This record gives sequence, structure tokens and C-alpha cells, in this order.
Amino acid sequence: MRNENSQIIVDINCDDDEPFEPERLISLAKSVCNRYSVNAANISIAIVDDNAIAKINEDFLNHQGATDVISFDLTGDYGVKEFEIVINSQQAERQALERGHSTQAEIALYLTHGLLHNLGFDDQDEKQAKKMHETEDMILKEEGFGIVYAGKHRTE
Repeated sequence: MRNENSQIIVDINCDDDEPFEPERLISLAKSVCNRYSVNAANISIAIVDDNAIAKINEDFLNHQGATDVISFDLTGDYGVKEFEIVINSQQAERQALERGHSTQAEIALYLTHGLLHNLGFDDQDEKQAKKMHETEDMILKEEGFGIVYAGKHRTE
């Protein structure tokens, strides 16, 4: 359900010189939240490189190495959702090149994936992962990015 009166604030910080369209990411973040009836949210998006996300991955999740996206739900008790999404631009660039779509579309996938995790989706088992990834592609297609995930894990 979309609510045009929502109060969703999106802040993007980018350590990389890689060009992307922040307006499209802001619109996407708001759309995902509205779709799941989140009417008040503060969303911080950091677009970083391999080294920065590897450090965050180790410091906060005790995992080694770089990853594509890390999301944090920092929501307190006062009703406004507080989400932090950290996106790896170098991983997005590599994967986009390998899979034949734009870096912007790959970054949009990572943003959508992180937000869906914060909204209760999980991908810990095959059934949950399938539902989550189908939802990602539905959203990305509707938002004009095309089907991004399905093309990357197809088996023939």
C-alpha cells in the first residue's frame, strides 16, 4: 500500500566517485517502505568500498571479508523506523559487469535486499530466499530497474 503522505527521510553518503542516481535510490527506498505500510522512517544509506564494508562486516557481524550489503534495524520504541543500509559499490560494479546490467541496478538490488531484511524478510532457507528474491525482482521491475536478481542465479 502506498501512502503519499508518508514521512520517510533518506540520506545517502557515498565514499566512491562511481556515478549513480541518488534520486532513484531515494525514490526506491520510499517506495519499498510505503509498499509495506511504513509511513515514518529515517533511512541512512552508505555506499562504500570493499575495505570499508569488510571492516563493518568484521566489527558488527564477526564475519571476515567484504560482502554486498549489510543492513541494520536501529528502530527504537517511538514508532519511527530507523534503518542503516551499507552498500558495497565495488561489489555492485563487479557483479553488474558480470551479469550484464548497470551498476545502478545492482545497487538498487542491494538496497531493496537490505530494506526487505529490515522489514522482516529472511533468506536463511531455500523457500524464504526464493520468496525474498522474487519480491526483490517484482519491486525492481516496477521501479524501472528491470529484473535484476533472477538473471544472476539462473541454471540451465
